[in-house]
Order: sequence, then C-alpha cells, then structure tokens
Amino acid sequence: MENEPLIDDALKTELSVLYHAAGRHYHNLAHIEAMLTLAGDYRTLLDDPEAVEAAIWFHDVIYDSRAKDNEAQSAALAEQKLAGRTDAGRLSRVSAMILATATHQLPLFDDAAATRDASLFLDMDLSILGADAVAFDAYERAVRREYGWVEEPMWRAGRGAVLKTFLARPHIFHTQEFQQRFEPQARLNMARSLQALT
Repeated sequence: MENEPLIDDALKTELSVLYHAAGRHYHNLAHIEAMLTLAGDYRTLLDDPEAVEAAIWFHDVIYDSRAKDNEAQSAALAEQKLAGRTDAGRLSRVSAMILATATHQLPLFDDAAATRDASLFLDMDLSILGADAVAFDAYERAVRREYGWVEEPMWRAGRGAVLKTFLARPHIFHTQEFQQRFEPQARLNMARSLQALT
C-alpha cells in the first residue's frame, strides 16, 4: 500500500473524463495541468508532493457553477477514491487542502510542513491571477462563460466583490515564492478587471 502512488494512471484517466465535461471553460484539464507544472517547479519545497498532486487532481473534479458545495463534494470524492491507498491522516490533509479552495484561507494544521504544502497548493490554484494580461483576460472570459446563466448586472456585482476581497488582503498569495513571482501582476490584473466591471 505504501509504495503505490496515491494517484495512478487509471485514476488520472477516470478524473480526466470529469474534467472534460461540457461547460468547463476554465475549470478543466488545462487548469489541472498548469497546477501540476507549478507543483513540479516547486517540488523541492513540498513535504509531501504526492499529497499535493492528489489535491490538485481532485480539487475541481466536481464543478457546477450553480452549486455551493463543489469543494465539499470534490473532497468527499477524493476520500472515497483514495481510501485504502494511504493512511487516514494523510487523507484528511488532502481533503482539507481541497476544502480550503472554497475560501483560500489556510487550513489549520498543527504540522508546519503540512501548512507549508497547503500554502503552496493554494497559491498554485490562484497563480492565474498573476499571469500575463492576455492569459488573465482569457481566464476571465472562460469563467464568465462558466457562469453564463448569471445576468450581467449580477455577474458584475458578484465578480467585483470577489476581486475586492482579494485586493483587500495584505497578500493575495500565502508564500513568499508566489508573492514575488505573481503578486505585483495579480494586483494589476485584478485592479484593471475591477475597473472594467464598474
């Protein structure tokens, strides 16, 4: 059990199908692959790279823009699919990382290494905010398409509130690595986006 990878090729194939579902314009396999690339970039900083990889694969696997419990459902699916592949403590860390993507607040682990992994994981998820302007604009259009059912005034109010919340934080990213690499551009992107919405 210990030598088996948390996520094997069969499971990746199964999850990939879910990420290919219609209506996923941003929360699709390309988003997962972008995060896996970042996990590779920062692998030496991760205490449990496999647990982070599992959290990446599962964190958006259930995605319905009308639902309020996507993260909880994704975490539950992770626990179900990964049961028996690892110990309960590790499983609960993976689950907590997935749940944290709902608010992007750090889960309260008593273990510094687990907290560090969760910080890096959450920062990877938000790295698109600090992408170059062209990639950021494409991301915004893709998310808008996912919420195509929301009328424009409601969308502008809701999206504007999300952007303001992030911009009001002392840091958008939890780790120094991501703050240095993505924070300045993320603030520019979001301020520009907020201006366009209002």
